[in-house]
Amino acid sequence: MKLQTFLIAALLTALPSTSLAAKPKLEKTHGQWTTYSRMDGGQKVCYVLAKPTAKSPSNVNHGDIYFMVASWKSGVASEQPSFLAGYPLKPNSPPTARVGSAKFPMYVSQNEAFIDDGGDEKRLVKAMRDGSTMRVSAMSQRGTVVNYSFSLSGVTAALKSAKSACS
Repeated sequence: MKLQTFLIAALLTALPSTSLAAKPKLEKTHGQWTTYSRMDGGQKVCYVLAKPTAKSPSNVNHGDIYFMVASWKSGVASEQPSFLAGYPLKPNSPPTARVGSAKFPMYVSQNEAFIDDGGDEKRLVKAMRDGSTMRVSAMSQRGTVVNYSFSLSGVTAALKSAKSACS
């Protein structure tokens, strides 16, 4: 199991929820992006996330969809992007994130997708800071091709907020 898969899997309970035991702390909201922090196994984790502004096809139940960028105060991971789907993703049909003309291939771990290369993680986060829209294309385990658009409005301020929260 890749380190980033393990780290992001640990954050699944960190998404906004009504559970008191796993409730993250809302730090700030910037445009379409929200910054949260929480303690996980004695480590402080800070992350930003957004919901898609558009989903297709419109005739399917997408469930909860998020794009997240997470950092650990300990430095074990920094600005690690991931896509979280409300359904299992097809493992042999990895999603792709696109910002402008730049494409970033991902790999699948159940209902999550991650950037495989650390250099590509940094390139994606930089593109997110510089861009206005990010698109994610994926395939559900059932074979449904799905597409999501995420506004990047506020992502730079949210990432600064997360860095500050975890410093």
